[in-house]
Amino acid sequence: MKINMLISLTSIKEQQENNRYEIGIKTFESSIRPIKGDIIDDPGFDSRFHNGYEVVKVTINYEQNECFVSLHPLAIEIEEISINDYIEKLVANGWRIVSKEELVNS
Repeated sequence: MKINMLISLTSIKEQQENNRYEIGIKTFESSIRPIKGDIIDDPGFDSRFHNGYEVVKVTINYEQNECFVSLHPLAIEIEEISINDYIEKLVANGWRIVSKEELVNS
């Protein structure tokens, strides 16, 4: 099954006009389908914030043999690492930043 993990990232420490909000996605094939409450670990996650993220929603499309797995949002409030650096780490580990429009049309 094609698994699409989604995580919302935002920085709220910056001044409001500099806030950044992004959606990250990582897609892979797996015979294991996560369920709500599972903790997902990934090398792109920074251990200064979490060692894993909780699955908060799973949407399954049996016709296309894929599911979308929403992870608990990440709000960077106490920035030991900037949101830009965190996103770079995610991207270096197979994640990509997508727009809401791209998600709706997929």
